[in-house]
Amino acid sequence: MMAKFHANSEKIGLALSGGAIRGAAHIGVLKVFEAQGIRIDCISGTSIGAMIAALYAFGKTPAEIEKLACDFNWLDISKFIIPKLGLLSNEEMGDMLTQWLGPVRIEDAPIPLAIVATDINTGDKIVFRRGSVAHAVMASTCIPGIFTPIEENGRLLVDGLLVENVPISPLQSMDADLILAVDLSGDRKYKQADDIIDVIMNSFEIAVDTNTMHQLKAADIVIQPKVSEFSRTDTGQVAELIRRGEIAAMAAVPVIRDRIVQRRRVSLLRRLQKLLRRPTHPVYVNRQ
Repeated sequence: MMAKFHANSEKIGLALSGGAIRGAAHIGVLKVFEAQGIRIDCISGTSIGAMIAALYAFGKTPAEIEKLACDFNWLDISKFIIPKLGLLSNEEMGDMLTQWLGPVRIEDAPIPLAIVATDINTGDKIVFRRGSVAHAVMASTCIPGIFTPIEENGRLLVDGLLVENVPISPLQSMDADLILAVDLSGDRKYKQADDIIDVIMNSFEIAVDTNTMHQLKAADIVIQPKVSEFSRTDTGQVAELIRRGEIAAMAAVPVIRDRIVQRRRVSLLRRLQKLLRRPTHPVYVNRQ
């Protein structure tokens, strides 16, 4: 078995972005990390990234998550409701997640977990570090205008991509030493606007992507699978999306290893400097 490429002094954090079905690329990234012995110490997710992060944090292997993704169907996770704040309810998603993991709570995750959502009334970023995993994932995956917002302590919560599509800041709060970010919009190609829907969707995506570009500066390494040409809802693309994630992750592995080695050298140098600064003999002050 391959040894974990990890130092006890290093804490590696992984941020998984939103992207609907394109989020299957995250599974490919996790498969490569597992095969290469890169251990993740804390993980965060937004939207579909929240769902995959939750599954991984609670011990589902990449292979198991891949099987779930291949069987995934949007019709299984939503139901039509009388429109008020949204066209659909994603309660079925919460039920499905509970079926897969049980009624687990975020604070009990074997790998520390953070999930990001948005308060649609205030624009506040909500970071779940405690509470029901199913409830938090439902909030983080709640597409505005499509799914009915999730109520939480008087707030109405929707998809976290509005505030932090690649959730790096939670990993900073979790004291990650090395932050790896998987961004599914890095090679975005906007659709030629032919009607009002295209104009609205392009405007929305441009706003999110511009915000994301600024936030990515806080990551140490950004992994950007080439997935922009794929549909957000066609589950028949899952296998190829996973492969795209694997390709991007394999390209990142040497960079990750180099960065870990560099950090180890810096840490060792600092320890040596402290030792060299120590006096070789005791210094007596005001000795009579």
